[in-house]
Amino acid sequence: MQKIRNIAIIAHVDHGKTTLVDKILHQTKLFRDNQHTGELILDSNDLERERGITIISKNVSVRYKDYKINIIDTPGHADFGGEVERVLNMADGVLLLVDAFEGPMPQTRFVLHKALALGKTPIVVINKVDKPNCRPDEVHDAVFELFFNLDATEDQLNFHTIYGSSKVGWMGRDWKNPTTDFTTLLDDIIEQIPSPIVEKGNLQMQITSLDYSSFTGRIAIGRILRGSIKVNQPISLVKRDGSIQKSRVKELFTFEGLGRIKVEEVAAGDICAVFGIEGFEIGDTIADFENPEGLKPISIDEPTMSMLFTINNSPFFGKEGKFVTSRHLRERLEKETEKNLAMKIEDTGSPDSILVYGRGILHLSIMIETMRREGYEFQVGQPRVIVKEIDGVKCEPIEYLTVDVPEESAGKVIELVSQRKGEMLLMEPKGDLQHLAFSIPARGIIGLRNNVLTATAGEAIMAHRFKAYEPWKGNISHRPSGVLVSGEKGSATGYSLDKLQDRGRFFVAPGDEVYTGMVIGEHIRPDDLVINVVKAKQLTNMRASGTDDKTRIAPKINFSLEEAMEYIQGDEYVEVTPVSIRLRKILLDENDRKRQKNAATA
Repeated sequence: MQKIRNIAIIAHVDHGKTTLVDKILHQTKLFRDNQHTGELILDSNDLERERGITIISKNVSVRYKDYKINIIDTPGHADFGGEVERVLNMADGVLLLVDAFEGPMPQTRFVLHKALALGKTPIVVINKVDKPNCRPDEVHDAVFELFFNLDATEDQLNFHTIYGSSKVGWMGRDWKNPTTDFTTLLDDIIEQIPSPIVEKGNLQMQITSLDYSSFTGRIAIGRILRGSIKVNQPISLVKRDGSIQKSRVKELFTFEGLGRIKVEEVAAGDICAVFGIEGFEIGDTIADFENPEGLKPISIDEPTMSMLFTINNSPFFGKEGKFVTSRHLRERLEKETEKNLAMKIEDTGSPDSILVYGRGILHLSIMIETMRREGYEFQVGQPRVIVKEIDGVKCEPIEYLTVDVPEESAGKVIELVSQRKGEMLLMEPKGDLQHLAFSIPARGIIGLRNNVLTATAGEAIMAHRFKAYEPWKGNISHRPSGVLVSGEKGSATGYSLDKLQDRGRFFVAPGDEVYTGMVIGEHIRPDDLVINVVKAKQLTNMRASGTDDKTRIAPKINFSLEEAMEYIQGDEYVEVTPVSIRLRKILLDENDRKRQKNAATA
């Protein structure tokens, strides 16, 4: 059997996982010296490149000395925890990457906890030691403390630490003496990470990931735990519920470099892609044809947030999207649940609406943005947390929130979090910043990021992770001000917007198309106000001095998708099309809204 090492790279968002993989690929001569590859090679998806985050885990392999090292690049954000949990099953060890200035962050804790619980061997890499104000020795102590708090075993606590800078391109034992390449790290992977444990017995391979090809259909990816698999071999597919269906392997591929190579047989311990099997799901087991034995299904953390997805029924329906019907929407969401383990969908009383459950705002917004780019047009309601009854007590998800801010802004942040039922757990200096930690209801985090960034002039660094379900904390007031609602359909005019500027701030500019019931601005008062922004200036031949002032209109506020999702209230929708993101009232007619309000009051 060839010498194999399977390793997953785990870290908090933006601590340098994908950059580290880039450098390993270059160090192992996967590319020609004169080949231009760009940066962040594995972040191949447009959304990943734009946001600078990894969303979907990727497999690559490199050859070093006589060893084949399978590397799995994982997402760092807790909202994509479903991805991390299942791919860790393919690895025998983990590279834990930590920023030399920031130290262990909430998501570092989240992914490390999963890895240690699965008994993986860790190597700690303290990255970015070339940063000013970095504190590698303090960070090393903080990582050890984190391992201890997460109940690491004696062997796991004896982890090896390597210092370096992925960006500059070196890794070594001592951060004060830079080396010239990644040899130290690659040698450590071979020495410290155990070779795959191959159990005796018939074929067993758990499907931990899936891919899709328009030529061959769905592709099952996983690691073979025991036995071997051959092309044309008949196999049994053991489903999560224990049922068994018979199938046959058409083609086999292993991962080589950035691509896949076709092979006739794959032995236990290696990661491979299997073509030709129908009707499988993540967590199913590919087993022996005659004596199938299933593996324990992958357990995934429950979703904590839900959103209503519905067809677009606004006056601008069908103008900008390609897929607009409820059938299109339902089929796309069902397809998403096949590979997105942390997402669930549920039917509602209406055939046009579907309730979608996810891990957080980012998890849901990435899916919405992907659908939007594919040409879908639909509407989403206000994100709501999932409330459970535990021992007769109403409970809600609580998050552990950390904020790093300049000292002069710390008071504002504490005030904003306290308004949303947050409790302060910790306050300590971290370089020239203040490190604040809070326990806060997940409801309180919705819309908090914008307020914190505004209050701190954009200097706050926020991160959060799910903590536990705790008793309901009471009502939280979200949006202090009401909205400006359009009373007419047409094009917004500069004349009207200029005259109405004292009413609030606008989300539309002159020339933008609006419709009755569309949310076009933020009111300065707590109540909603219906206004007419399509009224044009009366053109007469009468002129008086001083009446022809120039219009001076403040620039409109542009919402990103997440900001729009966090901004809306229960009686509003976000209308999402491939071209636009609009806010609107669910009931477009003002009289209908008044009737509903009166009925609710009564």
